[in-house]
Amino acid sequence: MILWREGRVRALGRTWAGAVELEVELTGDGTRVRALAYPALVGEPVVGDRVSLTVSALARGLGTGGYALVAAIPDRLPADPPPGPGHVVKARYTPLQPMLLGVDEQESPWHEALREADDLGGLPVVVADLHSALPAVVAGARAEAARTGAPAPRVAYVMTDGGALPAWFSRTTAALREAGWIAGAVTVGQAFGGDLEAVTVHTGLLAARLVLDADLVVLAQGPGNLGTGTRWGFSGVACGEAVNAAAVLGGQPVASLRVSGADPRERHLGISHHSLTAYGRVALAPADVVVPVFDRDDLAGLGTRVADQARALGAPTGRHRLVEVLTTGLEDALAASPTRLSTMGRGLDQDPGAFLAAAAAGVHAARLRAAGAAPRR
Repeated sequence: MILWREGRVRALGRTWAGAVELEVELTGDGTRVRALAYPALVGEPVVGDRVSLTVSALARGLGTGGYALVAAIPDRLPADPPPGPGHVVKARYTPLQPMLLGVDEQESPWHEALREADDLGGLPVVVADLHSALPAVVAGARAEAARTGAPAPRVAYVMTDGGALPAWFSRTTAALREAGWIAGAVTVGQAFGGDLEAVTVHTGLLAARLVLDADLVVLAQGPGNLGTGTRWGFSGVACGEAVNAAAVLGGQPVASLRVSGADPRERHLGISHHSLTAYGRVALAPADVVVPVFDRDDLAGLGTRVADQARALGAPTGRHRLVEVLTTGLEDALAASPTRLSTMGRGLDQDPGAFLAAAAAGVHAARLRAAGAAPRR
């Protein structure tokens, strides 16, 4: 279940919005571990603090979640927050459940705007399996806008709860916000820590349009994902439900394919079985499935494989519209990302097809926006 440890903070490391890295010396054996604290939950750590840690993911050697996590600073508990509105509880019935102001709840200043809201007005919603697709999708959308001389899109990130629950865990989100690449993040379901909190994907999408004034949305789980090597046992199955949510609200779902030319697992080579299952079996509403067309000789085989696999998602056997997007020039756009590109431990050089496929989805979404599919401000 949970492995607990106690230790002392010996050094402070990197900080970003909502999070701080620590070096902690464990009590007993003196081992030093990399730890992460969320000050909004446990208070601001300082060197010398005694901290209570959970180390389960670290002990199992998990990649994304491989931190010791600060559960409490027991000798110096944070002061009570000032009274304020909000009764939405997330990470419910866990010891660190936060109570937050939901964008859609009765005490919210946006409640009336969202109370009967029911229409995204054609807002392009790019749905992606992995969090690592987020900067690549935005890079593609910005590159397309720049190519045509249009202003950069106002992008909102809707973060679902299939991976990390605290948005603060994501250095990517913090860097994109700081660089002005996204207007904000909306955390939905059990996820929390975004610029706005929403109860469901549906109200999260509506808040992205009506509160953040987005003309393009990227929807993906937070960092980390869960998979069991089975057909249905993976967190990315929610991509199909997200397509349904975007469609029922009058948005334009754009399906970003999870693609890899370097994954050692056969089920993830070309188009991952996660995308084929989520879009092919779970999504009941039609979406634009973006099929990347690579212009590099070394990606020719990958491109052929992706095109062949994608046919199962389009007519006449599938319900979606296949949209081919040439990836020429997108590598430069990806290289300009304000945050490091990494998917399953592989960077742009190791697995370019993964990021080019996501960037191609961003290109198509930007074209939909330019064509007037997005709401006009």
